[in-house]
Amino acid sequence: MIMIKNRLEKNYKKLKSWADRAGIEAYRLYDRDIPEYPFIVDIYKDHFLVYDKGDDRDKDKNHLPHVIEALEGLFKCDESKIVIKRRERQEGLNQYEKIGEKKETFTVRESQGSFIVNLHDYLDTGLFLDHRPMRQKVFKTVKDKKFLNLFCYTGSVSVFAALGGALSTTSVDMSQTYLRWAQDNFELNKIDPARHSFINANVLEWLDENQGRPTYDVIFLDPPTFSNSKKMQDSFEVERDQDFLVNACMSMLLPGGVLYFSNNKRKFKISPDLMSKYSIRDITEESIPQDFHDKKIHVCFEIKNK
Repeated sequence: MIMIKNRLEKNYKKLKSWADRAGIEAYRLYDRDIPEYPFIVDIYKDHFLVYDKGDDRDKDKNHLPHVIEALEGLFKCDESKIVIKRRERQEGLNQYEKIGEKKETFTVRESQGSFIVNLHDYLDTGLFLDHRPMRQKVFKTVKDKKFLNLFCYTGSVSVFAALGGALSTTSVDMSQTYLRWAQDNFELNKIDPARHSFINANVLEWLDENQGRPTYDVIFLDPPTFSNSKKMQDSFEVERDQDFLVNACMSMLLPGGVLYFSNNKRKFKISPDLMSKYSIRDITEESIPQDFHDKKIHVCFEIKNK
């Protein structure tokens, strides 16, 4: 108990001043730092999201209650502010189960933007914390440019593009729920919708239909590792299908354009054919936030035509 409380307090002291200076209200406090505590703890303003990453071998040594107690003690918060998500429901922890159809949302600030998050109802919260540096890169480099966001999720990268002065943004996702969420994020940030479009489509089919039409200056491509959605005819695997994805995107870039290709597959290897065809720079290291202990949370490449 003392060990996890001390580590949480140490991490908080280290990160709090940085987060305050940058205007960041959502960040990773603890990232499986101690082997006996295989948890992830994220701060969302005055809420705490705890991911239980333990496996079956940990059932007799479940230290989750220690984490809850440490958070309550350090931050003087009650249990209603602590949300638990885990791979499987474990015995004896039902009192901490917070996942359900609560439809509770609130907003968090991230530097220049604000975003709606939901800690209860979905696997993810509506904001990928590991993409924070890429959102800043987009914000700083898209002024007067046309921006495309594929597998856009709740549109946070598109919001930063719009706030950064993009000439236009196009956000594509297969989920109507996430697209609506993206539009709500645009409204929250008081962005005029006139120059921004939201397309509900299977991204692979949309790319197939639109490839070969140079339209965009900057493309952000962040596909899932794997998908066999009922809305898709065939399964998708990011390493296997990367050539089609990248080639299609590159054919849609205007002269001098850039593609940022990110994904979460561990041990992902960029295709040799793509390496020979384009100018590719691995920017993973600079795209991982300082609050992430796990430096393999994603890979990211900057791709340009030669």
